[in-house]
Amino acid sequence: MDISSAQSTLDGPDPIEAAAYAWVLEHGLLDPAALAGHLARQGLDPLAAAPALARLAALRLVHPDPQDPTRGHAVGPEAAANSLAGPIEAEIARRQEELAHNRARLAGFLPYYLSGPRPQEGGDGVHVVTTLAEVRAALEQASAECRSEVLASQPGGGSRQPEAMQDALRRDHALLSRGVRMRTLYHHTARFNGPSQAYVEAAAGLGGEYRTAHELFGRLIVFDRELAFVPLCDGSWGAVMVRQESLVAYLCEIFEQAWAQARPFVSAAEEGLEQVAQEIDRTILRMLAAGLKDETIARRVGLSLRTARRHIADIMEQLGAESRFQAGYAAARAGLLEED
Repeated sequence: MDISSAQSTLDGPDPIEAAAYAWVLEHGLLDPAALAGHLARQGLDPLAAAPALARLAALRLVHPDPQDPTRGHAVGPEAAANSLAGPIEAEIARRQEELAHNRARLAGFLPYYLSGPRPQEGGDGVHVVTTLAEVRAALEQASAECRSEVLASQPGGGSRQPEAMQDALRRDHALLSRGVRMRTLYHHTARFNGPSQAYVEAAAGLGGEYRTAHELFGRLIVFDRELAFVPLCDGSWGAVMVRQESLVAYLCEIFEQAWAQARPFVSAAEEGLEQVAQEIDRTILRMLAAGLKDETIARRVGLSLRTARRHIADIMEQLGAESRFQAGYAAARAGLLEED
């Protein structure tokens, strides 16, 4: 039976289904004739007994005895829901696996596509890749072809995915072993993150250079000052590949300005947890005084939105401020907004 035909009203089972379900629970029977008599005594239609039992069976609420179909048992709604969901979830998992397999196969064609003619770019040197598999394949190709230099800005503190960091470390090892110079910017918050510390320590040992800043301009990777990767603005895993000479030069200049103002990467413990935390709080204070939203503050300092809001609440409590305007005013009077 089609389960959709067995559905009742959105408010719950109809009276006959409810009576049938309660009767099976009590008597352990799936006998339509016996149920019909029970329904008649309840003032319900006895001819509805067999259809009601069929609907309950379709919903996995009742199960017949293999030895005697007139006997059976009823189960709880949650168990019935799990029974119904099992085959659907298995099919979803199979389809997801099939989709992932196809994406991986198609990603293998990306290097050929990127190296071939692309008239759809309109000659502007800008190309969009929309999936994580495509981005990884493009980064692999760019890394393999890189000759002299990589510049990278990796915002987000410790929020990078471990799998992505492992891929990056493998690419970094191959690049550095060829004598390619690598410079990477992180947020100060990365100093508190164990995996980030381990990653930087390993790559720095191979010759990589790492610095941190209060706030960063965004994610960026540039190879040989010829090819830049910037994220799509929709928040997806896609990226824009930029080859246009003036645009790449402009992005490199932004990086160099941020690099000059950043400080060498050390763990928060080495430099002092309190000092690093105070610097982050001062940066948040300046942004509060400028009227920036929580989401913008979190992104710029490399914190999750929840953590940023906790910092903001703590700062306002310490200043005795009930509003952001008051917090900014109190911080300014106390000299907390002045640059070091």
